[in-house]
Amino acid sequence: MDLDAFDELLTPRGQRALAEARELVGTDPVAAATRLRRTYDAALTSAALTQAGLRERGRAKFGEDAERMYFTPHGLEQSTRMEVADHRARRLTGGMWTSTPGRAPAQGLMSTDAPPRGLGGARAVRHGLRVVDACCGIGGDLLALARAGCTVDAVDADPLTVAVARANADAFGLGDRVTVSLGDAAEVRPEEYDVLFADPARRTGRGRTFDPMAYSPPWPVVLDLVARASRACVKVAPGIPYEFIPGDAEAEWVSYKGEVKEAVLWTGQEGAPRRATLLPGGHTLTAAGAEAPVGPAGRYVYEPDGAAIRAHLVGEVSEIVNGRLLDPMIAYITGDDLIDTPWASRYEIEDVIPFSGKRLRAALRERQVGNVTIKKRGSAVDIERLRTDLRLKGDKSATIILTRILDKPSVIICDTSPPA
Repeated sequence: MDLDAFDELLTPRGQRALAEARELVGTDPVAAATRLRRTYDAALTSAALTQAGLRERGRAKFGEDAERMYFTPHGLEQSTRMEVADHRARRLTGGMWTSTPGRAPAQGLMSTDAPPRGLGGARAVRHGLRVVDACCGIGGDLLALARAGCTVDAVDADPLTVAVARANADAFGLGDRVTVSLGDAAEVRPEEYDVLFADPARRTGRGRTFDPMAYSPPWPVVLDLVARASRACVKVAPGIPYEFIPGDAEAEWVSYKGEVKEAVLWTGQEGAPRRATLLPGGHTLTAAGAEAPVGPAGRYVYEPDGAAIRAHLVGEVSEIVNGRLLDPMIAYITGDDLIDTPWASRYEIEDVIPFSGKRLRAALRERQVGNVTIKKRGSAVDIERLRTDLRLKGDKSATIILTRILDKPSVIICDTSPPA
């Protein structure tokens, strides 16, 4: 889809083509293209079908709002999930989830002025912040910021992406608060705004990159923008090496429904050095210097959420569950207390044995386990090969954890029961 085809998609004729294409999503692609070509030219047909397919994929991140949005393939892939973008906008505008350092609240609470979820029909709370979005992509974040009452000047280096971001702002009636321009992020002047927001592209011609120096704009440019900003919010990959994080920044790892989605660097505002946040519940945990003791296996094993692990908050999670580490270098916590927490999955331990494929197979057969969930951390075992080698039979299910306990390869057998 090129810029001319996208511009035509925004015309009344293009909107009719897009509506017809949406009705054909999921059908045979050749038949769908043939049907549209009876009325529309090849360029508009291709653009409509591409956009219809992207809207369908976009529902995973934007829900029903995807039906009104416009996307590019790369833009959709890198775009922020709606709940995560709303969370960041809430922080910037003062509607932070409640939290206690080191001890997670039982339930996340929003401030009373937090905007409603979703983009359609939202009423903004006018906080008056002027935000510059240095690499806006298709505009998922600028929409959340504008909806939260910010005025946003956005920049992107790709003409088609600029057009898509503008169309998205207009689609939700936010065009009066959003300006999207074609430009170089390095030329942005963050000192003229209240907040700098940046989401540098993490893809190259060879695919996704995990090296901040290969971001676009590259990391030195991002750091220069941050240094000149009074406040900054920078979205980065969850696996960003710690040495790339500025010393005065708060690093926040965000998990959505148990999957770590991203890290965010915050500067220019009071915060903890490290934070983990769980969405959609809004639980947040900050570094309190807790150090987990190490000890023998108890009744339960707790697996901390990935955001807490990335944020080096395993000690804080251990404190929540009154637990201890099985191994000082591995993020599995054991304890004797039955504690429910959003910060960790819990499994009841039935047995702990030294790792041996033969011994594990015998133990599972003795328990009549025919279905097994395999987890691992600190183990080099190939899970799929092990699953095949176990040759299980039985009517029960189990979770097994491959790990090291005091540096010895071990297996924890948990929760053997009939399948639900």
